[in-house]
Amino acid sequence: MESREDARAPWLRAGIEAASAVRGIHGVTLLVRQPERTIAFIQQLMQCAVVGETASATRLAVNGAVPGRLLEIVDAGDAPAAINGLGTVHHIAFAVDDPEQQLEVRRELLRRGVSVTEVQDRQYFRSIYFREPGGVLFEVATIPPGFTADESLPELGSSLKLPPWEEPHRTAIEAGLPKVTHA
Repeated sequence: MESREDARAPWLRAGIEAASAVRGIHGVTLLVRQPERTIAFIQQLMQCAVVGETASATRLAVNGAVPGRLLEIVDAGDAPAAINGLGTVHHIAFAVDDPEQQLEVRRELLRRGVSVTEVQDRQYFRSIYFREPGGVLFEVATIPPGFTADESLPELGSSLKLPPWEEPHRTAIEAGLPKVTHA
């Protein structure tokens, strides 16, 4: 979805004008059978505000109604349950500034009786995972240490970085990757 109010810096490349460049994900849409439960859960856990409503959808804002912070909750009616596969979104991630914020969210989830994972070390960030009442998988990830933990910003993405536990599989992983070139 395009938004003229998106103040995020565009990702510029040769031949792409700033007005046409990608700035990030505008928002996400959750299709759930009982939207009221999902909306209440998200509002209570993340202190979201309702910023728009139609007969079949409610738009929530996380820390401000700006692109990148919007959730659209849509009544799925009697649609069949989703199945993960190629081209589908596996989960929705929310960022927190520090590990203590993440632990606070985890404690609150446990207090509510929500099943939540232990903190998972993903090398560049730490994550917890849980499902909201409609079944959508949520992740709460720390911003630090960040993707520049093992390479500088100008080098970012120029080589395959693997976490230590995947290094023994490097040859097999590289063999399965398509050749990528850029102009």
